[in-house]
Amino acid sequence: MSARSTPDPCKKFCRSNRITSPHSPVPQCLSVFFRFVSRLHAASVERQMAAQGMTSSIAGRPLVGRAPRTARAQSVRGVRIVSKATTTGKIVKKDVPLELEDIGLPLNTFKNKSPFTGKVRSVERIVGPKATGETCHIIIETNKEIPFVEGQSYGVIPPGTKINKKGKEVPLGTRLYSIGSSRYGDSFDGNTTSLCVRRATYWCPELGKEDPAKKGICSNFLCDAKPGDEVTMTGPTGKVLLLPEDPNAVVIMVATGTGIAPYRSFWRRMFYENVPNYKFTGLAWLFMGVANSDAKLYDDEISEITATCPDQFRVDYALSREQQNKAGGKMYIQDKIEEYADEVFDLLSNGAHMYFCGLKGMMPGIIGMLESVCESKGISYADWSKGLKEEGRWHVEVY
Repeated sequence: MSARSTPDPCKKFCRSNRITSPHSPVPQCLSVFFRFVSRLHAASVERQMAAQGMTSSIAGRPLVGRAPRTARAQSVRGVRIVSKATTTGKIVKKDVPLELEDIGLPLNTFKNKSPFTGKVRSVERIVGPKATGETCHIIIETNKEIPFVEGQSYGVIPPGTKINKKGKEVPLGTRLYSIGSSRYGDSFDGNTTSLCVRRATYWCPELGKEDPAKKGICSNFLCDAKPGDEVTMTGPTGKVLLLPEDPNAVVIMVATGTGIAPYRSFWRRMFYENVPNYKFTGLAWLFMGVANSDAKLYDDEISEITATCPDQFRVDYALSREQQNKAGGKMYIQDKIEEYADEVFDLLSNGAHMYFCGLKGMMPGIIGMLESVCESKGISYADWSKGLKEEGRWHVEVY
């Protein structure tokens, strides 16, 4: 369209928004126009929510970091608009058998002397060829007979025996694994559970290869399992990593490697399941530490959630062999969290929960970072952290 045929309303719009050339190769007027429409839409949503008695922000908490484009488009003067927990786009929430909402907190339903026998449904390698080591996603059929809640663990007793200190032959010891699915399992019917298992191997410098005599017995048993194989299980156990009952909570999740398992149980419940008494309206922020991009776990689901619910889910990766920290060294999980130290501190000071699962080596750096933030604000870290623990908002399960 030539300059002479530009409609008067367009000229007026451009002048009012200080656009000098509406006919440039990348029209400024369109950009401003879309922002203008977005603001109108956000204001409309806010009015509708107010009419329905709904809140127009998440407990007054600030927008975390650099908001995704869709989150920015839905903001009015920095206030985040969260309408409902129902998702749109790629994820369609699935109905689930709601009787599993009434199980309370199961603990040690099955013990070593009277274990449960599950059956392997599938074993899938979930890392790429350049990952450091092999990690598998293992689905086990349980038929609702060993129920659990999100954040708990199962014990697995591998086949075989050993000689104890008294010279007696006894079953091999139990290994604990965080459960990597919600209580409804990957098939949304409550008949399965999932484990995220890294195959434990030992590289012998003298042999110049892996020593099979020193491999992890239980992890190799699970990673080598075939559909139909039986798995001897105990539990469930665990109270430390339970998901907050408040569906409007801010949940900050820190993981290294397979420590991501309990958080998958969280996000499956938050974003994949239609549970009437749990409509997640909060914020889930995942910090994930792995060696490289091929070692990312459940990246397909994480990408789905970020695309579908960008204002309620955020992920930041620490890829130690691909990224550098501010000092030029390898980027570890504590370095990535330090980039957002003030934001994390402010969220925790305003009611957020913070979870840690994975290698214990990450903890000193993270605690040191928070100590520095407290010092810069004239706050006692000891008192501040004590308050988090007393309120049940500091959850640590590391090894």
